Amino acid sequence: MMVLTLYTTLGCHLCEQMEALVRALARVEFTIERIEISEDDTLLRRYGERIPVLIDAERPDDVLEGRVEPDAVVRWLATRGWLSEQAVAVQAEADSASQGREAPAVTATRVKGRRVFGKL
Repeated sequence: MMVLTLYTTLGCHLCEQMEALVRALARVEFTIERIEISEDDTLLRRYGERIPVLIDAERPDDVLEGRVEPDAVVRWLATRGWLSEQAVAVQAEADSASQGREAPAVTATRVKGRRVFGKL
């Protein structure tokens, strides 16, 4: 089983998003060891503005960090041979379906000189 290291801090929504993407797109079993950076001044200086930082011990120079787009996660997993092609196909289908939907029209009405959006 592969072990990945995630440098994170409490309440990091980007860290949660990255972990969810990796879990959804990987075809191999792995565990993620979370390292809390706020408890160590050295880690805080090194990773504070970079989190999330995801490191594979076998390829420590190829790191996922910061606000990561799904395409970057796909490439990162693919270079390791860990990418689930089925998960990518499902994700692409969901993305194209959501792009095809039109956003509902928002209407504004004036009430006592103020604009009010939506239904009254």
